[in-house]
Amino acid sequence: MLSVLHLYENHFYGTIPSSLFTMPSLSDLDLSVNDLNGSINFPNSSTPSMLEYLYLGQNHFEGKIIEPISKLINLTELDLSFLNTSHPVDLSLFAPLKSLSVLYLSGNPISPASLDTSLDIPTNLESLLLQDCGIIEFPNILKNLEKLELITLSYNRIKGKIPEWLWNLPRLTTVFLKNNSLNGFEGPVDVLVNSSVKELNLEQNCFEGEIPILPLSISVLSTQYNRFTGSIPLSICNCRSLTDLLLGYNNLTGPVPQCFSNLTFVTLRKNNLEGSIPDAFYLSSSLRSLDVGHNLLTGELPRSLLNFSSLEFLVVDHNKIKDKFPFWLKALPNLQVLILSSNKFYGSISPHDQGPLGFPELRLFEISNNNFSGSLPPRYFVNWKASSLMMNEDGGLSMEQALVLNSYATIGFSGNRIEGQIPESIGLLKELIALNLSNNAFTGHIPLSFSNLSNLESLDLSSNQLSGTIPSGLGTLSFLVYINMSHNQLKGEIPQGTQITGQPKSSFEGNAGLCGLPLQETCFGTNAPPTQQPKEEEGEEEEVLNWKGVVVGYGPGVLLGLAIAHVIASYKPEWLVKIVGPNKRRSR
Repeated sequence: MLSVLHLYENHFYGTIPSSLFTMPSLSDLDLSVNDLNGSINFPNSSTPSMLEYLYLGQNHFEGKIIEPISKLINLTELDLSFLNTSHPVDLSLFAPLKSLSVLYLSGNPISPASLDTSLDIPTNLESLLLQDCGIIEFPNILKNLEKLELITLSYNRIKGKIPEWLWNLPRLTTVFLKNNSLNGFEGPVDVLVNSSVKELNLEQNCFEGEIPILPLSISVLSTQYNRFTGSIPLSICNCRSLTDLLLGYNNLTGPVPQCFSNLTFVTLRKNNLEGSIPDAFYLSSSLRSLDVGHNLLTGELPRSLLNFSSLEFLVVDHNKIKDKFPFWLKALPNLQVLILSSNKFYGSISPHDQGPLGFPELRLFEISNNNFSGSLPPRYFVNWKASSLMMNEDGGLSMEQALVLNSYATIGFSGNRIEGQIPESIGLLKELIALNLSNNAFTGHIPLSFSNLSNLESLDLSSNQLSGTIPSGLGTLSFLVYINMSHNQLKGEIPQGTQITGQPKSSFEGNAGLCGLPLQETCFGTNAPPTQQPKEEEGEEEEVLNWKGVVVGYGPGVLLGLAIAHVIASYKPEWLVKIVGPNKRRSR
């Protein structure tokens, strides 16, 4: 006899056959993510439905479908999220479902009256998802849910303070309140101390004042994009279970605590933190992501970062750090993102042996606006590669990284004093999407190997001392949306291709010897030398950089910055990246 029927993510349309609800042995029915419509009708039957798991989310039902569903008294899990119905959901209609433990209602309007504490609701609820439901006040009905473990109220319009009673729910472990208008906590500063909460997301609200004292059970905390002030509480160091701490985009001051060695993800970006990054990271550390960009930090990069063999993401941009280029970081086998821009770094960025740079897994390399000097050897970009990141069944990365890390390959060297020729080996980076070498002292010709960068979308070589002609192969790069070669010593005809002739003339100004569109100077009748033709690479076997480009937006000189900003904003643990919603089943 059929007990499980999963037909989700197909293209079924029309109404649901009423006979499905009376099949004697069917206990698990999943019709979510289809194009079903109409209403739900149950045939007259003296035998109650045996359905325990019913998933109807992301369809196009019409009318009031909840009242008939409330007759399925054996339900334990019910997904009605994103139904596209205009009728507000009345939570009291679920009262007959005494065994219901999981209820997904995200994406539906909720009747405000049904959120009142005096109304009945299944008291066995363990997970309740009310994301994007147009809720404007904190639902007092939650007071009755003594077994509640997970509550999602993100993407609503809730104002005011989080009620003190929420933290008294004995089994509550996961709270998502992202993107509301909440501004504080009811109760004393230690209101959270005795809570059982382990994961707390307060992102994108209006919280002010100091970060409250956290419960010792906390494992994940995100307060990003708020107005918290004061220093990072030292009590955080007592939270031995804490792994993910995201406090970015607030107004925090004071030093960076010295107890982050036990954490996995740390984001302190865009605050007003002072002092140096603590040199107190121990060998057993599991840190994978450290972002302290846009603060007031000084000193050098702590050498104890070498103890983080799992470190993948290091961002310290827009501080006052003064140090030489950290070649020693190449000992970290998993480092994929290194952003040092807008600090006081100085000295050569070339290895002492003048060989390849030596960061085999690096995907995003941004060192702009420092005081780096020296030249790049011909083999500088040899041996760069990237391992592929596999997607898991929930759509997140198996390494708990944001999808963006599999989508960008960018290099930014602008605003330094780097000289010499641009290495031909840059042509090995076959899936590079953004390259900015502007405002340096590069000389010589533009490498012919640029023609191999078939995925390149943004190229900025402006304000250098480059000479010769522009390789004609650049005119064949079909994804090249932005190019800037202004203020060099280039000559000859600008390659004529759709992507180049569509650029503004300012992209080629400041080169007295250049002619052709988009400049007004014509090459007709002149003795301008022909543009260089690409030739086959010989010698070394190419090392392919297996990166994948994704367009996020364009404009003069901004693609690299957008890519970096998007990487920083998106690199989060999987629990923050995914939207808890339909078809996210509990194990059973």
